[in-house]
Amino acid sequence: MSLTEEILSQLPGDVLGGLRRTDALLTSLRENTAPIPNVVNENQQPLGAVDWDVIICGGTLGILIGCALAVKGLRVTLMERGILRGREQEWNISRKELEVFVELDLLTEEELGRAIATEYNPARVSFQGGTEVWVKDVLNIGIDPVYLLDTLKTRFLAAGGDLLENTPFSEVVIHPDGVMVNNQFKTRLLIDAMGHLSPITQQARQGQKPDALCLVVGSCAQGFPENHTGDLLLSFTSLQNQCQYFWEAFPARDGRTTYLFTYMDAHPQRLSLEALFEEYLRLLPEYQGMELHQLKFQRALFGFFPTYRQSPLKTPWNRILPVGDSSGSQSPLSFGGFGAMVRHLKRLTFGIQEALQTEQLSSSALALLQPYQPSLTVTWLFQKAMSVGVNQQIAPDQINQLLSAVFQEMQQLGNPVLKPFLQDVVQFPALTQTLLKTGLAHPGLVAKIIPQVGLISLLDWMVHYGNLGVYTALFWLSPMLETLVKNQSSKQQYYWHRLVDSWKYGSGNDYIEE
Repeated sequence: MSLTEEILSQLPGDVLGGLRRTDALLTSLRENTAPIPNVVNENQQPLGAVDWDVIICGGTLGILIGCALAVKGLRVTLMERGILRGREQEWNISRKELEVFVELDLLTEEELGRAIATEYNPARVSFQGGTEVWVKDVLNIGIDPVYLLDTLKTRFLAAGGDLLENTPFSEVVIHPDGVMVNNQFKTRLLIDAMGHLSPITQQARQGQKPDALCLVVGSCAQGFPENHTGDLLLSFTSLQNQCQYFWEAFPARDGRTTYLFTYMDAHPQRLSLEALFEEYLRLLPEYQGMELHQLKFQRALFGFFPTYRQSPLKTPWNRILPVGDSSGSQSPLSFGGFGAMVRHLKRLTFGIQEALQTEQLSSSALALLQPYQPSLTVTWLFQKAMSVGVNQQIAPDQINQLLSAVFQEMQQLGNPVLKPFLQDVVQFPALTQTLLKTGLAHPGLVAKIIPQVGLISLLDWMVHYGNLGVYTALFWLSPMLETLVKNQSSKQQYYWHRLVDSWKYGSGNDYIEE
């Protein structure tokens, strides 16, 4: 019996079966064997009167945008395939990012305070053979998903929202004046919040394989010595199984949460989640200085996050908008999910409201709500530099040495450079300073990256780096356009506002300092 089988069989529910089912999905994605769904169809007949402005499929994170739109006075229905309930495991986020819940009138300050289950400081970034970097107030808040979703559900229903639980999405037919969902619900706009494996997204991508994957395994366990610090990004091993292993750790209500994650391409020969879990259990004692038998495991965590270079996804259909992970709008370095949804919540709320008010619901008009963002696209090269090809030969410590050098320079440049990057926000001035400093201090290390990531990837990256500079300049100039925009028609204003949003988020200027 493997360590994974032994430990997961002690947990309530069929955790091992869940891991193997997730592995089967991962295999079908890597081998590209999954049939392409056919759930979206078109019909040229008018639909007539509709019952709702918006139907959202996928309740767990869909409730965030659903509640925000209902509070704005829109007629919203939320469809959830099971019962809408938060998971037991906390969501980690930074405090400043949570202010949007109060700003959009979704939670009171008191409710937001109650939603915070854990808080810790500081957090560590460390690589084998390098110096430790400590930061404060980054991903240091653990949100209780059960309380948060229950509170948002109450607010949503009080604002006139409709909740359809145990109602899985099956099909949508797009008419010129609305859409019919599951052959019974009529709405002006369908929002897809069903995540990475959404059938709508799969149909839109037409069997395209992911360009990269992030695999994550971990657990929440009791028995660790008391520790009020966390790890954001830590590595203590050189390359193993053609992967660089990274670790995260957070204090949790039920003990301590530890994760092992790694980046890779979608090659069929790559490590399975079960094999990675075995590696996690093998290395956990060394990581935390504890033997496995001293720990009482509360729950196991595992998942994979596919990322596509063609992101955010632009669907070919009118009146359908993917949000969150189904749109691929998260950075290829992050796990997506809650943090990515919260970051874009305000932008999407106002953008969707304006699209509905001005009837800008064509595929091209809605695509502007998920715009190209150079601040996200530049992170593709970082992801490539933190991983290695399935048959590629590089020095076993190359990734650790590079990351150690980069974070050392970032630390010297201070929090304005280091903190946004650790929250997946890349800004032109900070990136330029880091590149110059690292290039001058460690030219040999930087030169080794070129064969590792490939010249074509590097040249492609330089285009997006240039665009990051352009978007930064355009965002700085955008206040001068405000008077001009105010005199435009409401339709024209919709397009201008989307442009300014894309400059703001695409240059990382949505980041708010603590």
